[in-house]
Amino acid sequence: MRHTDKIYVAGHRGMVGSAIVQRLKELGYHHLLLRSSAELDLRNQAAVFEFFKKERPDYVFLAAARVGGILANNTYRAEFIYDNLQIEANVIHAAYLNGVKKLLFLGSSCIYPKFAPQPIPESALLTGPLEPTNEPYAIAKIAGVKMCEAYRAQYGCHFISVMPTNLYGINDNFDLETSHVLPALLRKFHEARISGAPEVVVWGTGTPRREFLYVDDLADACVFLMNHPEEPSLINIGTGEDISIAELAELIQQVVGYTGKIVFDTTKPDGTPRKLLDVSRLHEMGWHHKTSLKEGIRKVYEAVFLQGQPGIFQRKRAV
Repeated sequence: MRHTDKIYVAGHRGMVGSAIVQRLKELGYHHLLLRSSAELDLRNQAAVFEFFKKERPDYVFLAAARVGGILANNTYRAEFIYDNLQIEANVIHAAYLNGVKKLLFLGSSCIYPKFAPQPIPESALLTGPLEPTNEPYAIAKIAGVKMCEAYRAQYGCHFISVMPTNLYGINDNFDLETSHVLPALLRKFHEARISGAPEVVVWGTGTPRREFLYVDDLADACVFLMNHPEEPSLINIGTGEDISIAELAELIQQVVGYTGKIVFDTTKPDGTPRKLLDVSRLHEMGWHHKTSLKEGIRKVYEAVFLQGQPGIFQRKRAV
């Protein structure tokens, strides 16, 4: 990418999109095309096609999505598959029609089978059943990956897909009904410390293992891949390290300074037993994450809970 190129970041108000915008600006890219969902509904094909025809972006980061944790995915199954299919289909096809030089589609590690080999290589895609609780969202993301592959094969489009591991960051969703596990636990432990609650309840058994990547590192990886001459159709982005939910809860407890008990509600679902990505391909290309899990959690806690961001707990989703 040249600094004079037009770069469209779809979903720039979400956690991932805002981090990509920040990284682009840090690197001197200032010709950015940004539209909120109120200004441009990406589910509206006519509006998306008109936007691309008028603005003619050179590069596209497709970070817009309807996202959420286990509860949200399992409850709003229709919205998760419909909204995400509409968004990706409209943006990817519009990028093709208007000669976008390169598009980077952000998927999710939940596209891989529930019992995929660990760590999960890119080749594991479509080799087994998905985790039932987030199947509609995963199917929508798989469709986006396959759509990029199809446009590469038929039209020679430079469209690539990246599969981030579990993400967290300052601009995360901290709503307890719709958030992912790490931001939800941060809020729970913080509120328990403030209120003096004797215990914090954590969903599940605490045994599932998860990998977590600080969103600023993801943004750096995305810009790195957009500028890299090698164009893998699908590539994992992560740390290559995982931790159990119980260990995560203890780490957050330590960062927050909460002294009460941790109790596990085993009547709640665990989700996938383990989800660690094989990031050897990305490492071979020359990219490694920079932020440790403890350092990242501390950054988020200090910025969001100690310094405060008004209204952040009311955010239901990032589109």
